[in-house]
Amino acid sequence: MGYGRWREEDFRNYSAGRGRTVRMDGTLDTSGHTAQTMYTERGLHPALNPRGVMRECCENEEHPNTMPVILALDVTGSMGSAAMEVAAKLNEVMTELLGTDMDVEFMIMGIGDLAYDRAPIQISQFESDIRIAEQLDKVYFEGGGGGNMFESYTAAWYMALHHTRLDCWKRGQKGLIITMGDEPMNPYLPAKPLTQAVGDPLQGDVETGKLLKEIRGKYDLYHIFVRHGSNFYETRAAKSWRKYLDKKHFQCCDVKGIGQMLTGIITAEAEKRQAADPAKGLIRFADTEEAKGTTAEAKETAPASEDTAAAGIGWDIKPEKTEETAAWTDGKNRRDRKGRGGLRGLFAGGINW
Repeated sequence: MGYGRWREEDFRNYSAGRGRTVRMDGTLDTSGHTAQTMYTERGLHPALNPRGVMRECCENEEHPNTMPVILALDVTGSMGSAAMEVAAKLNEVMTELLGTDMDVEFMIMGIGDLAYDRAPIQISQFESDIRIAEQLDKVYFEGGGGGNMFESYTAAWYMALHHTRLDCWKRGQKGLIITMGDEPMNPYLPAKPLTQAVGDPLQGDVETGKLLKEIRGKYDLYHIFVRHGSNFYETRAAKSWRKYLDKKHFQCCDVKGIGQMLTGIITAEAEKRQAADPAKGLIRFADTEEAKGTTAEAKETAPASEDTAAAGIGWDIKPEKTEETAAWTDGKNRRDRKGRGGLRGLFAGGINW
């Protein structure tokens, strides 16, 4: 996978075929839509089924120095507005990144709650052309989640570690994972529902601290806390995520700023890779004033890098698994779904809180 280039003309034609309007600035007009009307899948699409898959980011003559990027979006009930914004800004982000000579290839993931949802993990192929938009449209926005106060975000790390194969590893380069959501970090992934979802035989739960130690050798990790509505979990989310990621790699932004945030993170990572070994030409940039201006703007708006050691971030982390969180994550002590059906209905209707 990963052949082709992103072209705005292809995006306009594809959007028109879906009955959508692309504005003059290249962004998608999502007015009058909710996540459920924009994304019409009503179940796990076969192309995104995580069970037994191996997703590859292969290099070829067209893309000799790939930078694989996984965009993992929380698709539970409260995140409808963020999903809409990703769709609206997709062309803007892709044109800015893939319209240059960057060898970026994107995988789209949908992340829910392993304890509650029917489709808690959805995983696309790595692509670099209009198929990115096609696969985003296949994502099932289940609108679920549960009462455990977190979603299964690290399922993206697990899938990347055990179900991807990247040619960039042969060059000593990592992939990049950006998760996006509005709840605290999950302390672990429960074994039984994870096995049911992906088909891997597991002897026990997958602890977040242990998973982090394994994945950071193959991927750089970012999480974007998406501010929208009341931002009820922001303080708690920041506290939980920053036990694992420093301030550079855990960032917050308004839902309208997702496009700029994604572009800034990916551009900065691409430049870091180029600076590490420019002789290999790991990332090739278009020599245009527009590209230079975009990079400069991203540098100005991005938060200052913070040394992990100086920030007091420790990688030898004791998992926050307690009897209470275990009960929630394993699906015990659940509230009666019918009892909260009215609230779930509001979320499914695209209400922003």
